Order: sequence, then structure tokens, then C-alpha cells
Amino acid sequence: MKTTTEIEFKTFITEEKYSELLKKFDMVNNILIQTNHYFDTDDNLFEKEKKVLRIRQKGDQYKLTKKSKGDGCNIENHVYLEKNNAIDMIKNGFNAKMIDEDVFVRKVGTLTTYRTKIQYKNGFLFLDKSEYNGIIDFELEYEADDEEAGEKDFHEILNEFNIEYKPSISKFKRCMTTKK
Repeated sequence: MKTTTEIEFKTFITEEKYSELLKKFDMVNNILIQTNHYFDTDDNLFEKEKKVLRIRQKGDQYKLTKKSKGDGCNIENHVYLEKNNAIDMIKNGFNAKMIDEDVFVRKVGTLTTYRTKIQYKNGFLFLDKSEYNGIIDFELEYEADDEEAGEKDFHEILNEFNIEYKPSISKFKRCMTTKK
């Protein structure tokens, strides 16, 4: 299992701003598709503990990730999965022992993101178009290695591209709160 930290800053953006930035950064032909399959216990243990458990599919690659809150960052634990094993886990649920959670989980939602990424300033700039439960939204995300510098860069990006800050919520929460 691999553990990483993630310092990120996000805002919802309009479809028009998304299209404008895709063109400005010449990213129209660099969109990658990733699908998040979210999991939880029958009594929503992960949601109650403010953790996210997902299998992310990018093409034929599958990665199980547990995200939890750290001090100013997200802590992520990752396990790469074989395709057949991942498909079975998505379909039938699984015991999450391999990610240090000895509980049975089942799929509770799916969200697909069309994502672009470029290095910008001192971090990475992402533009996301996400689809879930019949909803489409757009988001700008900035990831940095340092919280203070990243926040400064993020606000400079918002000013530079005339983006009104609209706090975004996690993709998991968006997917869960809009289930029909």
C-alpha cells in the first residue's frame, strides 16, 4: 500500500469558463476519462468518519484509494488492482482489509470525470467536467506541495482568469447527495 498527501484548492466554474480555459491552455485534445466507483458499509461508516473509499478506473487501470482528512491536506492510501479483481469488487462489494479497514463495503455511487491537467505556477491545474446522477458540473482544481504557497497561487489564478470563487464540495458528497 502506498500513502500520499494531497493539498488541493477547488472552485466550481461555469461551463463557459471551463470551455474558455480549455482553449486558452490548449487542452481540448488532452482530456482523460476517469470513473470513480464509491463504496461504503451498510451503515455508512466511511461517510460518518468523513473518509472516502473508491476504486478509480482509468482505461484498464484500477486503483483502490482511501481518503481521509489530515492537517491542511488529504491523506490517501492506494492499492493497485488487477482488472478482473477490480470488476468483481465493483460488482459484488468486498472486505476492505487490503486498505486497513476490516469491513465489508458495497458500491454506493459512480461519478465520471473528464479531466485535463497541466503544470502551472508551482503546482498542477486541473479542469474537470463531472457527470453523476444525471448532473453535469465543472470545477477548477489546483494542487500544490505547500499549503500556504498553493493557496496564494490559487487566488492568483482566480484573479488572473476572472473566476468567482464558488466553494466546491467533494465529488463523493456531490454523488451521494444527489442520488435518486
